[in-house]
Amino acid sequence: MAEHISKQFDMELETIRTRVLQMGGLVEQQILSAIDALMSGDIAKFDKVITEDALVNSMEVTIDDDCQHIIARRQPAASDLRIIITVIKTITDLERIGDEAQKIARMGKTIYQSERYQMPRFREIRKMAEVALAMLRRALDAFARLDASAALELAEEDMRLDDDFAAELRQLITFMMEDPRTISMSIDTLFISKAIERIGDHSKNISEYVVYLVKGKDIRHTSLEDIKRETLGH
Repeated sequence: MAEHISKQFDMELETIRTRVLQMGGLVEQQILSAIDALMSGDIAKFDKVITEDALVNSMEVTIDDDCQHIIARRQPAASDLRIIITVIKTITDLERIGDEAQKIARMGKTIYQSERYQMPRFREIRKMAEVALAMLRRALDAFARLDASAALELAEEDMRLDDDFAAELRQLITFMMEDPRTISMSIDTLFISKAIERIGDHSKNISEYVVYLVKGKDIRHTSLEDIKRETLGH
């Protein structure tokens, strides 16, 4: 009987892990669609991203509710409890990534629907988005494979993304100083860049939760050297 209950519990945990990855897949698609719309000016695609944020929110609520029920019924301990905590933290960051994708869509729609003196060049935005998307994919892969070493890679990538954001900010400030007519466009573009930078932050958070799950260590707010020590055992 105990073994039966244990197997059933394992299945419940695995089901929740799978649904987290499904939520991650939806969020990833939201980012891709928002960036595609930004490149093409597809208003319908912007609207779809904005509308589907409600689906991301719904998934977070449902998974969180399932986790609460498992805690109440199973009273998990040790590693099982860490799985539940990791899931709850991860879906919070995924929901916030969804919010950032919606923000990109809203700002992009504003840019294309406004009469602009000059349309912004989104080449640098696209490059930043590719880095952020790769970070999210690696974070979800680390969650799926329980790969604690991915946290080190994502910490390094997040620093690169922060540098890219700083460079974009400097460029936009230059545009605004040289020609005040670009101020409105530059501010909207800045909001999009910041949203992408935040996607990187949330992806890094997810990889750090995996370290907590695998090693039982909380590495948030720690230096790159400390992360290296915890993930690689150096």
